[in-house]
Amino acid sequence: MKPTLKYILIAIFTMLVLGYMVFSLFYFSGNNKEIVCRKLEIILADSSNIQLITQKDIAVMLAESNLNPIGKTIYHIRTEAIEAALRKNAMIKQVECYKTPSGIVNIRVFQRSPKFRVVGFASYYMDIDRKPMPVSTNYAAYVPVVSGRVTISMASGKLFDFVGFVADDPFWNAQIEQINVRDDLKIELVPRVGDAIIMLGTLDNYASKLEKLKKLYARGFNVIGWNRYKMIDLQYKDQIVCDKMGEQPAHKVEPIVEKMDSIIESKL
Repeated sequence: MKPTLKYILIAIFTMLVLGYMVFSLFYFSGNNKEIVCRKLEIILADSSNIQLITQKDIAVMLAESNLNPIGKTIYHIRTEAIEAALRKNAMIKQVECYKTPSGIVNIRVFQRSPKFRVVGFASYYMDIDRKPMPVSTNYAAYVPVVSGRVTISMASGKLFDFVGFVADDPFWNAQIEQINVRDDLKIELVPRVGDAIIMLGTLDNYASKLEKLKKLYARGFNVIGWNRYKMIDLQYKDQIVCDKMGEQPAHKVEPIVEKMDSIIESKL
């Protein structure tokens, strides 16, 4: 094939492709003006893990904002407006909305994910992005509970890290039932086993504090019993101070945990 003829054929083919693209653009755009939305598909992308909002809630929000697409032509439906309206809901993290040539509008909703719940002076969830979110009326998330005087800065800072540490540790996740912040901002832990409240104090060095308590559980309470104390104080370096049940006088006992100087039973 001569080079000139080859270039002519390539040019013709290119013009045909471009012509078809222009034709399709105008043809289908024109058809969009006639196609009516006949169905709305609302998909909760992560509903298998959590459901803070329902498809019905989303449909109601669209109706109240005059954004229900059913009955409207595809051409006049603004997906950006639908996404912006739904993102205003405090339970929603992200929204994807798109139209199909067959007249269906699809909405994929990604919900926010709670990390733990705060109860006390205020009631709200702290999500995995360290942001507060309101409690859902539709769903109670099974997450750790933190009570007491919890500030937003605390909940999004060191307390957030501590809750994550407890949740990720199989032993402490099973052992600690509730975290409480006292008025002096010191941390108390309510265990699932035993009657003693655990005084953690500040959140400084919480991992090492819990490690020495874990040794006490393994090598001490398994021997002397779990219901002997009403308070276990972890605030002291190399010591655990315990407040016994009843009115026994304070006295020092022999160490029962390796690498600890002493364990003190006291009235505190």
